[in-house]
Amino acid sequence: MKMRNQSHCIKVLILCILAAASTHAQLQLGFYTKSCPKAEQIIANFVHEHIRNAPSLAAPLIRMHFHDCFVRGCDGSVLLNSTSKQAEKDAPPNLTVRGFDFIDRVKSLVEAECPGVVSCADILALSARDSVAATGGPYWKVPTGRRDGVISNLVEARSQIPAPFHNITVLQKLFQDQGLDLKDLVLLSGAHTIGISLCTSFSNRLYNFTGKGDQDPSLDSEYAKNLKTFKCKNINDNTTIVEMDPGSRKTFDLSYYNQVSKRRGLFESDAALLNNAVTKSLVTQLLQGSIENFYAEFAKSIEKMGQIKVKTGSEGEIRKHCAHVNS
Repeated sequence: MKMRNQSHCIKVLILCILAAASTHAQLQLGFYTKSCPKAEQIIANFVHEHIRNAPSLAAPLIRMHFHDCFVRGCDGSVLLNSTSKQAEKDAPPNLTVRGFDFIDRVKSLVEAECPGVVSCADILALSARDSVAATGGPYWKVPTGRRDGVISNLVEARSQIPAPFHNITVLQKLFQDQGLDLKDLVLLSGAHTIGISLCTSFSNRLYNFTGKGDQDPSLDSEYAKNLKTFKCKNINDNTTIVEMDPGSRKTFDLSYYNQVSKRRGLFESDAALLNNAVTKSLVTQLLQGSIENFYAEFAKSIEKMGQIKVKTGSEGEIRKHCAHVNS
């Protein structure tokens, strides 16, 4: 009797393991080949059509994808609205995120072709990839089959999304929490090459770094002077936009790492890459390598990020509208 019970337990355990493996396996390249064969082409066509006229949209879309994956996994929860303003998009890190309307428009086109089939999480992941590729940047594989989450929490977003003012210790912890390492941190930071920022995200480095009206000593003094003279002329400026990779913002290249190496990274989180032996060495290696190497390595890290805690199988839902859970 005891042996029979043990045998039964082992069978149940094996079935559970197989079920888990099966669920994870549902995230795959071409997941919609049979259920919505035109889905990925519809998304790519729309992205390419609009990125031509608004190439600056690539940065917000990749940022949105990043912020989505760092809270509850890549489940489209960053897209959800909240009547009480308590959703992820209401958290400070997401107040400057753009592109929600763009994703809604893509979703409406896909819904018209295949109602209730393609998730908002997948649409976001594919749109981010296609927008960067359309501007001449790297192209990476996006396995699909993600399901949409039904919970979106402001507090989680505020505590789990890396911030411009984070130091290397905090950044390493936040990335580790998502199964990412220091190499992923350096490579994913490389997306700042096409980024922009408001002065509010770094003005303390210029005017009040330690609360005594001082400047961040780790920021190149000449660069700081130029920022104060021509861009962020006072600490209260909340409208001026600054390129994170001056003179190279429209090109997804290695110039960002060159800025960082010269102590001209705009954010404290950019400067933090020089405060760890591993990350500093990786910055140097990338600068010594080719653009093709950077693209290949970046692709590996963002593919890894795109599979953080994904919901598959019967988890979550396929939203009809990206901003709202199904009723």
